[in-house]
Amino acid sequence: MSDVVADPTPGPVRVVEGYGLGDAPADGSVLPWSEVVGWLTCGRNYWVTTSRADGRPHAMPVWGLWLDGALWFSSDPESVKGRNLAARPDTVVHLESGDEVCILDGRVRRVGHEELPAAFVPEYAAKYATELDVTEPAFGFYVLDARTALTWREVDYPTSATRWTFG
Repeated sequence: MSDVVADPTPGPVRVVEGYGLGDAPADGSVLPWSEVVGWLTCGRNYWVTTSRADGRPHAMPVWGLWLDGALWFSSDPESVKGRNLAARPDTVVHLESGDEVCILDGRVRRVGHEELPAAFVPEYAAKYATELDVTEPAFGFYVLDARTALTWREVDYPTSATRWTFG
């Protein structure tokens, strides 16, 4: 079971001069973390970007859950994504939306089914209408330990743009 992660610390996002978009607040405080948690919780597909051995990127969507301040998901450990994560666990994960943007940067680690939060199985079943047998060896379970999150609402970018730093 993972420890509950404290909310990240907000900070400003650098906006390139000449975009004609105005300035984001210096303290990065416009977008509340609770709103971002709502996006992460309600998101259906999370795009996981990994790196192949030769450095080429690989992006694939996964189903997952935002629980205890982290993103939990499953993937076949023998898939390209699974092999990439085993060899190079640094990754970027983002939501599908370009209107409510959350890009998480961090390190993924594989976890055993006994390390999944107690809420994982029932919440996964409720969200995706499918029951997971978490003891099935073909399933690999992963958690993203985020270092940073870059977030904004398209409708009021850049004033909502916020860079979050975790623990």
